[in-house]
Amino acid sequence: MPLHRARLRERGFNQAVELARPVGRRLGVPLALDLIERVRPGRPQSALQRSRRHANVRGAFALRRPLDAWHIAVVDDVMTTGASAPELAGTLRRAGAERIEVWVVARTPP
Repeated sequence: MPLHRARLRERGFNQAVELARPVGRRLGVPLALDLIERVRPGRPQSALQRSRRHANVRGAFALRRPLDAWHIAVVDDVMTTGASAPELAGTLRRAGAERIEVWVVARTPP
C-alpha cells in the first residue's frame, strides 16, 4: 500500500513495504514498489471517521508505469474500514490486472 511522499518523509518508512519484503523473498516474487504512487496526500485514515474514509482516498492512486502482471497482491499492515484497498484495486484493474489480492496483517473489528 503506497504512502504519499510527504507521509513517507514524515514517517521515514512504509510499514507495508517492510512487511512485503520478507514475503516477496520467501515466495520468490518481485516487489513492484514503483508501480503505483499515492498522488493525493489526504489525511491519515486513522484520524478520520468511518464515513469519511472512502472520500479521503478517492482518486488517491495512480499508475507510474505499465502493468506487466495480471495477478497482483497488495500488502498492507492494518485494514480498518477497507476504504484504501478497493480504491487501489480499481486503479490496478483499470490498468489490466485481472486478479487482485489484498494481504493484511491485522483487521480491526467493524
